[in-house]
Amino acid sequence: MKEHDCTSSSRRRFLAHASLITGWAAVAPTPVFGMSKQADGAAPKLQAFDMSAVDLAEGPFLHAQRMTEAYLLKLQPDRMLHNFRVNAGLKPKAPVYGGWESVDTWADINCHGHTLGHYLSACALAYRSTNDKRFKQRIEYIADELAACQKASSSGLVCAFPKGPALVEAHLRGEKITGVPWYTLHKIFAGLRDATLMAHSDTSRAVLLKFADWTVDATRPLSDAQFETMLDTEHGGMNEVFADLYSLTGNADYRRMAQRFSHKALLEPLAKGRDHLDGLHANTQVPKVVGFQRVYEVTGDARYNDAAEFFWRTVALTRSFATGGHGDNEHFFPMADFARHVFSPKASETCCQHNMLKLTRALFMHDPQAWYADYYERTLYNGILASQDPDSGMATYFQGARPGYMKLYHTPEDSFWCCTGTGMENHVKYRDSIYFHDVSSLYVNLFIPSTVRWQEQGVVLTQTTNFPESAGTRLKLQLDQPAEFTLKLRHPRWSKAAVVLVNGKDAARSSTPSSYVDVSRQWRSGDEIELQLIMEVATDSAPSAPDIVAFTYGPLVLAAALGREGLGEGSDIIVNERRIGKYNDSPFTPPQLRGDPDTVARSIRRGDTANEFLLVSADQKTVRLIPYYRIAHERYATYWQIEPPAG
Repeated sequence: MKEHDCTSSSRRRFLAHASLITGWAAVAPTPVFGMSKQADGAAPKLQAFDMSAVDLAEGPFLHAQRMTEAYLLKLQPDRMLHNFRVNAGLKPKAPVYGGWESVDTWADINCHGHTLGHYLSACALAYRSTNDKRFKQRIEYIADELAACQKASSSGLVCAFPKGPALVEAHLRGEKITGVPWYTLHKIFAGLRDATLMAHSDTSRAVLLKFADWTVDATRPLSDAQFETMLDTEHGGMNEVFADLYSLTGNADYRRMAQRFSHKALLEPLAKGRDHLDGLHANTQVPKVVGFQRVYEVTGDARYNDAAEFFWRTVALTRSFATGGHGDNEHFFPMADFARHVFSPKASETCCQHNMLKLTRALFMHDPQAWYADYYERTLYNGILASQDPDSGMATYFQGARPGYMKLYHTPEDSFWCCTGTGMENHVKYRDSIYFHDVSSLYVNLFIPSTVRWQEQGVVLTQTTNFPESAGTRLKLQLDQPAEFTLKLRHPRWSKAAVVLVNGKDAARSSTPSSYVDVSRQWRSGDEIELQLIMEVATDSAPSAPDIVAFTYGPLVLAAALGREGLGEGSDIIVNERRIGKYNDSPFTPPQLRGDPDTVARSIRRGDTANEFLLVSADQKTVRLIPYYRIAHERYATYWQIEPPAG
């Protein structure tokens, strides 16, 4: 298939769209694809800053990024490429990794090769964030190897399934299969796309287009009904990557594929405002909806946006735990049954939080409302940052709330869960959603120590903060020359008031949580802005279970740090995620609370260190509460079944 002529302006337009989903945006120096004019698409109101325009300063997010960078550089590409080379008739260069990548225990899910896709995305994100050439070198090596596999097999398909292409071919014929072939292939598609755009890898581009063209040809014989039946099996965000490919090339085949890969069984009820999610596998659905929003962006068909917005409201506002996670044992459940599910050790799959943040970010850029950023912040701290072991860099699968349980992390070489893959990506893209802009406004969404360069305005903004140890943040501007624009500072939902000082003088006030405080003026180099907020202890509960509460402080979920009683060394590093719920299951009696939930919350007092709180249990023992994201290697409790007052 022919590519359209490459132009830098078309690439800029694509990157503005693509930033909605994948964590990158704005101008890149070298055009990779052309993009035809798409007048029927829906452009976002805001643009994200390219991650290379944002620097993180010292803090927990930069620490998490460094831990993941180190892990990425320890992994060996040849071990991830083992089965790809075998399927292409080439001799492997290193033994295959364990876990989902090779061990018979997980053979039925057919996720072999998904790790390589996530790894490509993670290396592309890390390269874009740091400009560390080692990540670019790994991307190019993997792309060269995949190109060699395509050449040797005389096919655009690259896969690592034990039976090679046979699994995909059977799926296309409508035969009964085990596993999730399109889900796995989507990760490879996404990795090649990210390598193309963030690392400017020409070889990745060539492999990607051959892979995409193979998919077009392989699925062409399927009727719409046959295609829809195929989509009953988990298929990741295939609609998203084909929408991206359409923007990259203007090839109408790719747009048609994006629409064909949009599962109508989910799309149609959501577009009509119908919630039929109970019992559905959660992370099968979220990537589809990320794709719905992307298809809306390239087609302008409002049904896709309607479906994405309704899904987000349903999941983020009515189906989520205090941490921003959702689901039990990977499935949505009726919220009337909240009490039956909240204490499961298999709640809050980390992949779901990863994908919900992608959706949140995409919707925010089209409709820049503070409630999207509020949810993003809550989930970023209590779901994503909380998912990484701060000592090893390994990540969680579930983050359940069984009292006295503990976070369980993957091994470096023998797990490779789905959440291992998204975990590789999560911690190297923190800088992608701190700031946004339009032509005349700069949005400050997250309070993370960092610097952003707004090239079009000649502005450098530096944010200095130790949030969430203290409320608020400070900003300082450096300008080439005086410039007039609006600073839009988020007044988060958890703060009852917000005050903005400019150069020490009162400039704006807000008494409307979940909004933006606008400060418009002609700014000069050296101007300093202070945003003052209020953090308070509060409770979070579901309407169907008001006596089951989590305690929060600002956006943070507070967890009881319950020590390591009955736990062995290394007992939180595991291989088999299917046994979560059985690990560390020794008898343990957590503290009990009694009284009215709001009264109990008011009884919480500060401890000796930042964001440490103390609570007295029903048996008069002192319980230490700290932010959930700081919990690691010990038992914890985030939700409490509070007993009624005595008498």
